[in-house]
Amino acid sequence: MPPFDIDAKTIRKLADLMAETGLTEIEVAEGERSIRVSRGAVATVQAAAPAAPAAPAPAASAVSPANHPGAVTSPMVGTAYLQGEPGAPPFANIGDMVRVGDTLLIIEAMKVMNPIKAPRAGVVTQILVADGQPVEYGEPMMIIE
Repeated sequence: MPPFDIDAKTIRKLADLMAETGLTEIEVAEGERSIRVSRGAVATVQAAAPAAPAAPAPAASAVSPANHPGAVTSPMVGTAYLQGEPGAPPFANIGDMVRVGDTLLIIEAMKVMNPIKAPRAGVVTQILVADGQPVEYGEPMMIIE
C-alpha cells in the first residue's frame, strides 16, 4: 500500500473546521485510509528528560498568555523547534526585537517543517514552549510586545 500523503494545508483545514464547530476531534476516511485530528488531548508518552522551564509570567499581570494581545499561537498540531537544526542558534530569544515576517520557530507536522512567522513587530518577552515540545492548535508559544 503506498504511503498516505496528506499535506499540512489539509490538516489546517480540519483544525479550522474543528475550531469553527467546537469539535474536539474529527476523522476523515478515504477507502481504507483515514486521518484523525484531535485537540485538547493530553499526551501520554513524553520524553524522560525534563523540559526547559518556560519564562515566568509577571506575577502582577492579569493577562494570561492565552488571551494576551501579543500571543503567537500554534496554527497546527505538531512539534515545536526553536532553531532550524540541532546546534544552530535559536530563531528568537527573550529580549530580541522581531519584525513582521521574521521566523520565530518551526512546527513539524506530518514530516513537514512549517516556519512560524512573527505576526507583528516588537520584542519577544516570553517563550512558552521548549525545543522539541509537542504543541496543540491554538496553544500560545511566544509573546511579542
